[in-house]
Amino acid sequence: MALSEAGAKEDENHRDRFVRLCNPHIAAMKEDILYHFSLSTSTHDFPAMFGDVKFVCVGGSPSRMKSFIKYVASELGLDRPGEDYPNICAGTDRYAMFKVGPVLSVSHGMGIPSIAIMLHELLKLLHHARCSGVTVIRIGTSGGIGLEPGSVVITQQAVDACFKPEYEQVVLGKRVVRSTALDTRLVRELAQCSEELKEFPIVVGNTMCTLDFYEGQGRLDGALCSYTERDKQAYLRAAHAAGVHNIEMESSVFAAMCSACGLPAAVVCVTLLDRLQGDQICSPHEVLAEYQQRPQRLVGHYIKKCLATA
Repeated sequence: MALSEAGAKEDENHRDRFVRLCNPHIAAMKEDILYHFSLSTSTHDFPAMFGDVKFVCVGGSPSRMKSFIKYVASELGLDRPGEDYPNICAGTDRYAMFKVGPVLSVSHGMGIPSIAIMLHELLKLLHHARCSGVTVIRIGTSGGIGLEPGSVVITQQAVDACFKPEYEQVVLGKRVVRSTALDTRLVRELAQCSEELKEFPIVVGNTMCTLDFYEGQGRLDGALCSYTERDKQAYLRAAHAAGVHNIEMESSVFAAMCSACGLPAAVVCVTLLDRLQGDQICSPHEVLAEYQQRPQRLVGHYIKKCLATA
């Protein structure tokens, strides 16, 4: 279906839009050291290395993000027999980064603090490289609420543990709250891609971002627990009633930071279990491995489709 005139104009504006930083101090720096990437503006030519990047996909583990870049290379016809994809951040063991064509794949570790550090440096990297028209997508795993394991959730809105669409941080002793709005058009386009694939169940809904895997998500199997099964069920059902379909630990700060810097962003996570049915992930390794490939296949299809119509 052809884009409407308004949609085409929006596309054109996005292609020409550079990554903006919300920090006036960066412009005065003679050198910017991206310490956790082991990259620096004085030792690396960012425009030459990254200037053609149009899609950035981030996920928790280095191995998963290397697997993703190999998959994307194959899908885009950019792979070569026997070719490896070196870790651009090999000078550090904090994060891993891989690139093929216009696609950058970066690991972010687990939880809000880890992904926030990575995002600060990633956003600066894209800014220094003079990248334009960039789309950022987080692909990962999550716990579902009322969904069959293996279902893929495209996040409509990231919410906190009180079901509020906001990300809160204390800056210089003061509470700062940022919106966790995600790009609605990108959500629609990913949902359309899921209709085209028809390979696995996909839903669009809210994602709850917590600060912890155990108590923060109402599990009964952590080292500490001060509530009952009944309490847990009441909380999860209240979350579901608020539109929450899955739970993870990165989406709120991811949405807030990308939005603040003007980047269209989306979160696509597969569910590994239904939290209403239990707390522990018991599926066989080979089943979980296939589940984890599902967000990769959806996002890979989206990238391939975008590049074919560019």
